[in-house]
Amino acid sequence: MNKLRELNLKGHLLTAISYLIPIVCGAGFLIAIGMGFGGTSMDQLVPGEFSIWDALATMGGAGLGLLPVVIATGISYSIAGKPGIAPGFIIGLTANAIGAGFIGGILGGFLSGYLAISLIKYFKVPKWAKGLMPTLIIPFFTSLIGGLIMVYIIGAPIAAFTSLLTNALESLGSSSLLMFGGVVGLLSGIDYGGPINKTVFAFVLTLQAEGINGPITALQLVNTATPIGFGLAFFIAKVFRKNIYTPVETEALKSAVPMGFINIVEGVIPIVMNDIVRCLIATAVGGAAGGAVSMVLGADATVPFGGVLMLPTMTNPWTGVAALVVNILVTGFTLALIKKHKSEEELSLDTEDNEDDEEDIDLDDIKVM
Repeated sequence: MNKLRELNLKGHLLTAISYLIPIVCGAGFLIAIGMGFGGTSMDQLVPGEFSIWDALATMGGAGLGLLPVVIATGISYSIAGKPGIAPGFIIGLTANAIGAGFIGGILGGFLSGYLAISLIKYFKVPKWAKGLMPTLIIPFFTSLIGGLIMVYIIGAPIAAFTSLLTNALESLGSSSLLMFGGVVGLLSGIDYGGPINKTVFAFVLTLQAEGINGPITALQLVNTATPIGFGLAFFIAKVFRKNIYTPVETEALKSAVPMGFINIVEGVIPIVMNDIVRCLIATAVGGAAGGAVSMVLGADATVPFGGVLMLPTMTNPWTGVAALVVNILVTGFTLALIKKHKSEEELSLDTEDNEDDEEDIDLDDIKVM
């Protein structure tokens, strides 16, 4: 187990995903805008035979088609540094070429990265050839060995597994979609953009690379709805004559809610840390409800980020709106009901503590020893 931890597989994967997200978002919006105005993603843009919308759709489609290459390059670079870039790129292209898809790109990235590290460590060359190691020897031998392993050993099983997974998810019935969406929504929300959320993101991004947009849409809608639900809870609690937030938490909401609209969920963390159990319960219940509705209705954003900006990229934007509304309402009502009422004395004490913390420094009190 310690050996496995030292490999830091999850850390390298999440690092690569952080490189991948801007590419996915940029390409996703391009193809969404292009196809939204009647464009078509083409294999080749022949001068005089395409419109600007065809160009945008083709640019976006080309970017999304290279996701296995990007993830393989990112993982390999995270593991081996610059010597890992070329073999990661080549093995990612190989995974794409044999139909191993995004999962093939992930495994190819680990393969190329650790092969490069092994060559650096164990492959000894004369002094005159050491300058060639990072630019020629490591990229060539890593690409050669890793590429042949991908083609002849692991590529076919990965391609078969990817196809099986895709077909299984596409054949899910309404009840199964409800359950699957609920699980995705619950896991997406409970650590507010932390490791669990990112692990689920890696899985659903794999599905999106195979053309299944529902799971990643559910995840992103939950991230969008959670901070807004926390804001709604403030007003619902007032109806019940409850004060559920301190003045400091109320101030935090003023930035957390707008951040939620563009899919940044971390703004609620300062509020969550003051009442972890109740906030987690409300988030989990709301996320499960929103994720289930998203999957059942078929919300299918082509862009895996952007909050409400994802809505126009869906085949039926009202499905995303419905999932958001359900998630926000359930989160808001649950949080407003289960959070404890804060008395005026507690609120005033919190205000005084905050004022003490923000008290200006008296320069006369500073002494140079």
